[in-house]
Amino acid sequence: MSDGTALAGPDGALRCPWALSAAEYVAYHDEEWGRPVHGDDALFERLSLEAFQSGLSWITILRRRPGFRAAFADFRIASVATFTDGDRERLLADPGIIRNRAKVDATLANARVLADWSPGELDELIWSHAPAAGPAPKALGDVPAITPESTALSKALKKRGLRFVGPTTAYALMQACGLVDDHLADCVARRT
Repeated sequence: MSDGTALAGPDGALRCPWALSAAEYVAYHDEEWGRPVHGDDALFERLSLEAFQSGLSWITILRRRPGFRAAFADFRIASVATFTDGDRERLLADPGIIRNRAKVDATLANARVLADWSPGELDELIWSHAPAAGPAPKALGDVPAITPESTALSKALKKRGLRFVGPTTAYALMQACGLVDDHLADCVARRT
């Protein structure tokens, strides 16, 4: 039983305890989570996947990510923005993704909004909310679910017309895209 501090992984290296329940988690934790992500399409993908994750475990999304990428044209904003009602129905029938009507509709609506933005505008908006680096968390209990910065990011995204971007989703995006480094202090993947 973990006290929320870093645990030894399959190779003996200390990792955040959430990363050890499945091989996919270990790879995601070590190679992606907390690493800086830039580019509007890449950030649109992460924002969309975080929205789909709401109420579910991340492993569900991670295991279906290839299906999501195939279904949503690799999350190319310009492509998804042109999806029709027929595409919407295709998505709602696709067993390779989460077939939640509200989440599918939000992803399509968000792509249409973002298609009107200037190149780099989503990247700039998201990264403008990156907080100053703080102390490394020692245990999972030290990691917040929301922060003033994630609340501000959520408000900024909503003000610009994006949906399914509450403060908790915004903070998960900040963690996943490296705006914050919430790897535990003893974690092998910690950058700072």
